[in-house]
Amino acid sequence: MKAVTEFPNVTLTKGLAAKNTLAAEGKSPEEIQQSIGESFKYEAEKLKYFLAALDVAAQNTTNLRRVLVVGLAENEVAPAKAIKVEEHYYLPEFLVMASAKPADGKDGKGGRKGGKGKGGPKSSPWGLSPEEEAAKKKGPAKA
Repeated sequence: MKAVTEFPNVTLTKGLAAKNTLAAEGKSPEEIQQSIGESFKYEAEKLKYFLAALDVAAQNTTNLRRVLVVGLAENEVAPAKAIKVEEHYYLPEFLVMASAKPADGKDGKGGRKGGKGKGGPKSSPWGLSPEEEAAKKKGPAKA
């Protein structure tokens, strides 16, 4: 797979907005192509790639990162989401969003959140008081 060029999301978003406003004004496809070429300073092949990338971006606007324009050798298989336009493939690349942490008080590892080991907070940093030791030796009180 050989990358020909790529178009970032910012450029594609601006291009889609320009294309939509020109189409709303009733411009012909040739006039739209010429106007977009002048405003983005693309010519010939690059303009052709950009217009095709705009069509691909219009289908996949959610979380779109960029559109890659790639050429494949004879024996290569096209990627799953690639769209073929003429002799090149247009591959939309998306942002991968991190999953949210569970809100049930667990840390995602099966344990409880916030604890640093066994037991709860200690009453004193120097250990148990003599009264606490005596209560611990007697065992739990039966109610």
